[in-house]
Amino acid sequence: MLYDIMNLVYMRRFWVAGVVLAAVVALLPFSFHAERHLETATRVEGSEAETVRQELGSRFRSPFVDRVVLVIEGLPLADSQEGGQALSTIVKLLGEEPGVSGVVSYLDLHDPIFLGRGGGTFVLVGLAPTEGTVESLVPQLRERARSLEHQLRSRFPAAKLELTGEIPLNFDIRKASADDVQHGESLVIPATLALLVLAFGSLVAALIPVAVGQLAIATTLAITGLLASRWHLSILVQNLATMLGLGLGIDYALLMVSRFREAICAGNDGPAASVIAARQAGRTLMISASTVAIGFLALCTVPISEIRSIGVAGFLVAGMSVLLTNTLVPAVLALLGPRIDMGRLPFTPRLDADRAALTGNRFRRWGKVIVAHPWLAIMLAGTPLLLLAWQAVRLDTSLPKGDWLPPSAESVQALHALERMDRSGVVESLRLIVELPTDSIAQTDSGWNALDRLAKRLASDPRCARVISITTIAESNRSFLGNLPRETRRTFLSVDGRAALLEVLPAAPVTRRDQVNWVRELRKTGATALTGVPGAKLLVGGIPALNADYQTIVDDRSVPVTALVVVGTLLALLAGFRSVFAAVKAIVLNLLSVAASFGGLVLVFQDGHGSSLLGVPGGTGSIFPLVPIVAFAIVFGLSMDYEVFLVARVLEARRSGLSEMDAIPEGLARTAGLITSAAAIMIVVFAAFTFGNFLVVKMIGFTLAVAVFIDATLVRIVIGPALLCIAGDWNWWPGGLDTARKAPVMAKRSAKVT
Repeated sequence: MLYDIMNLVYMRRFWVAGVVLAAVVALLPFSFHAERHLETATRVEGSEAETVRQELGSRFRSPFVDRVVLVIEGLPLADSQEGGQALSTIVKLLGEEPGVSGVVSYLDLHDPIFLGRGGGTFVLVGLAPTEGTVESLVPQLRERARSLEHQLRSRFPAAKLELTGEIPLNFDIRKASADDVQHGESLVIPATLALLVLAFGSLVAALIPVAVGQLAIATTLAITGLLASRWHLSILVQNLATMLGLGLGIDYALLMVSRFREAICAGNDGPAASVIAARQAGRTLMISASTVAIGFLALCTVPISEIRSIGVAGFLVAGMSVLLTNTLVPAVLALLGPRIDMGRLPFTPRLDADRAALTGNRFRRWGKVIVAHPWLAIMLAGTPLLLLAWQAVRLDTSLPKGDWLPPSAESVQALHALERMDRSGVVESLRLIVELPTDSIAQTDSGWNALDRLAKRLASDPRCARVISITTIAESNRSFLGNLPRETRRTFLSVDGRAALLEVLPAAPVTRRDQVNWVRELRKTGATALTGVPGAKLLVGGIPALNADYQTIVDDRSVPVTALVVVGTLLALLAGFRSVFAAVKAIVLNLLSVAASFGGLVLVFQDGHGSSLLGVPGGTGSIFPLVPIVAFAIVFGLSMDYEVFLVARVLEARRSGLSEMDAIPEGLARTAGLITSAAAIMIVVFAAFTFGNFLVVKMIGFTLAVAVFIDATLVRIVIGPALLCIAGDWNWWPGGLDTARKAPVMAKRSAKVT
């Protein structure tokens, strides 16, 4: 079936290329500003934190389901007459902004929580946009804040108003992500083009893989932008699509162009050489892309918007890269023919068989050394890899310590201002919803007293800075409930009166990791023990709860995702090579590469050895939960590329009649230079993203760069050939050496076309 499809593509290559090109051109306009449709907020489907958010919107009808914090500095104290007047002006104008559903300040509650250390204060602003996302309101609110700041400075020169909170922080992370992509591309494209020119000796040949990479990125962003109108897709799509598009697109096109140049060197004209290249490289690329796609499809099973988005982006990038390489590239090569060597630079040799032979002879000699001493090669290369891989057992996937947000962002600076006021818990509060089985909190003493007991118990915890609930606002007196504003009642009391919200503000010394542990402790204790009311229910939400749910789901899904990737890749390799040993060997070596890259991640980021060179002073103490599961799926697929390239050439040599001892050096001679060039490009692409401001992307880029370096050097050029030598004919059991029945038929049909 695969041969028939590929043969049809070769026979109608210009028609197929035209259709693909038309589709790409139609999609390109949708790639511009695709990031506007992507979300920065993390959504954990079915999580308790998400349930709390939904309850506040539907059951409470709270105007503060989504909210931002306006941090105010440089004004008189909020409890003074002059400060109160200034604060009243701010609150009034904020309340008139479109999309603002509520405003709460010291003027409403007279709660000391609004009086920050050093004289600052803050205002809580609820958001409910009539169209678009809540993040779309951030620019207009910032513009209003700047206008108010300018207005107030005529009387108070030190006045400063800044937005922070989950939504502004997400907005600024989106901007940092876009800046990282632009910065990464500005570094990668020139460096990649230079490496390709060195590899090919021709500017035209070098431009083709770069063009494929750019088109793969653009089409992926366009499709994800369209999908984002229906599904929650993360801003990480932008980073990963760029990173993987440049890597995979260039990688696949590099193989196709290399095969084409070999065919030209053998004396074929352009059309014939393009068919030969497509036939020989096309099947290899399909196997390679399928192993990459399996890893990304596995990520789509995780119910976290960020991880699922990476899976979607990676699957699309792999699919678009292999589609473009198998359709557009052969058509372009057929038209170019020997002109592929145009743009030859003065210091590079011409394209000829002698040059190709000279390059291959070095690796052929290396291959003979490996097959002569396979056990020694495994010991020398395997020992340092195992030592590095052993470090992975210390991998800690709790939230990293320190401040890893973009330091120049307004929301981050405002968050630091809250920290100076000792009020940062406002942003990272735990949002607890307690529901009583029968008693109404608003109408019965028993219900009111149960909520009051819970609030006081939480407030007595040393990790708690403040508890805000309907009972604390009413000073534990139910008779004051009728005097509270309707907006306050809707915020803290459900419409039916049986459920109430408690905002628990963590104390300043409580770290994010401690907050997560606190959430888990509350959930384990349960509502009955906390309230003393049998049948009571408790839901814990807020940012700390979201982090806890995130970690739990990643931990629960890591083993199934790993199993799915390994089993799926094994089946793809068995179908491609029809060899048990070759498939199992590839899996084992990939696991070794992944473990070694994780070991490097632990040493550099978690422990801090050399992390300052990457803009991360000191170790982070742990690794984001997102990184290992995503890096595993990506690395497993990418590492398989080079295994497929090498084993396919060795198998080709064996089928041509060479012995195992001769086929291995021949396979290395044909692929080692290609693997080295492709790996160098991949490393440049991934390493460029380690110098951005987005710590998650830094960690992923570093892990991928280390994995590719290890895989393309010690694993594929040393350990892999040595294992092939030791296994001998068992490499191809049971059917690897059988000549494919349809291959001769396809070759004859292709010959007729040319």
